[in-house]
Amino acid sequence: MTTFRISEAAALLGVSADTVRRWVDGGRLPAERDEHGHRRVPGADLAAFVREQACGGAPAEQGERFSSARNRLRGIVTEVVRDGVMAQVEIQAGPFRVVSLMSREAADELGLRVGVVAEAVVKSTNVVVEVSDPG
Repeated sequence: MTTFRISEAAALLGVSADTVRRWVDGGRLPAERDEHGHRRVPGADLAAFVREQACGGAPAEQGERFSSARNRLRGIVTEVVRDGVMAQVEIQAGPFRVVSLMSREAADELGLRVGVVAEAVVKSTNVVVEVSDPG
């Protein structure tokens, strides 16, 4: 079974290793000790934890409208470049940089500016999945 060191789990979740340790110590995230006494998070438990966290922000709880798009990346707007017609909006969502091109009117209506918390909602018919170690 695949297991992750605390630092690896933190990198995957986009949080600090201290945050993952607090979750483990608080019983929110299961972990086991290896033969050297280091904590390791089982991959299946990490996946379940991530899924549970994602469900915690369901649209009904936040008063948002329902959508068929399931890929939601909450982050902070780090750059907005506007011209006469279009706007390029950059969002940093954990370790991920998301860039969206939209009409300037839409960016203005949403009040998008640096420092605003926003959610990138992605729906695609073609998604490429890559792994670094298929083992």
